[in-house]
Amino acid sequence: MGRLEKVIFDMDGLIFDTERLFMDEQMKAVREYGFELTQSMYVQTLGLTGAALSDKLLSLFGAGYPEREVTRRVRSRIDEIAVTDGLPVKRGIRELLLFLREKGIACAVASSTHTPYVRRYLSSARLDGFFTDVIGGEQAENSKPAPDIFIKAAGETDKKCTLVLEDSENGIRAAAAAGIPVICIPDMLRPCKSVEALAEYTVSDALEVIEIVRDIYENT
Repeated sequence: MGRLEKVIFDMDGLIFDTERLFMDEQMKAVREYGFELTQSMYVQTLGLTGAALSDKLLSLFGAGYPEREVTRRVRSRIDEIAVTDGLPVKRGIRELLLFLREKGIACAVASSTHTPYVRRYLSSARLDGFFTDVIGGEQAENSKPAPDIFIKAAGETDKKCTLVLEDSENGIRAAAAAGIPVICIPDMLRPCKSVEALAEYTVSDALEVIEIVRDIYENT
């Protein structure tokens, strides 16, 4: 058994139960512009950002889709919810973060969401103090499923001593491409079998991650 030095967390759908919020708000917004968004369409965009996201939206909606306007409206609404109600933290996340802090293991966030929003959401939930690094989507040259964001988040840490926690197919592919072990905690969509096979484990929540980490790393 090796040592665990850093755990890299995705954010939406992994730390926060926000994917359904985003989907519901995006459905409302696109409808006002004469478009229709379904859940099967929405899950195809999970983990994407930048040009990769724009390309996917173009393939889903065609030319004329008001990406900037919809994004601005949805983000504004999520910000409002974060401030007034707080974003719902997923089961076991606080316990896992406390466990990792106790063991002296660094934690980072690698999210397709832009860095200022990531920091704001973590702060609103009082989780910001757990993370030494916050890497937003704009800091990676290529979007998930490219490995860029996880390579950046890992930094100088040996990949064998690093662990990624992800919920989406694109995120799992990105971690695998980076050569970093990944545990899948499915959210809105369970990965297909070929993608799930790339993960070391698939669990139902972050509490199960604590037990796995205890079993496989000598310093936990």
